[in-house]
Amino acid sequence: METPSLPMGARRNEDIALDLMKFVAMTTSYGKTVGTGVGFQGGGAASKPEEYADHLLELYGRCLKAVGGK
Repeated sequence: METPSLPMGARRNEDIALDLMKFVAMTTSYGKTVGTGVGFQGGGAASKPEEYADHLLELYGRCLKAVGGK
């Protein structure tokens, strides 16, 4: 399966969405699994690795939509 050639320096929406997802996930700890630390534990965190993966896939979909992908 060949991808259409892009002009030099052009990036696909999927690549941009992936970079955006990485940035958001790393800077906000989006969907991060709950640790066993003492103190406040924010809501919405995943309790299993599978849930963390689901959170990241959902975030990728939102990022792809934001950059104009399908």
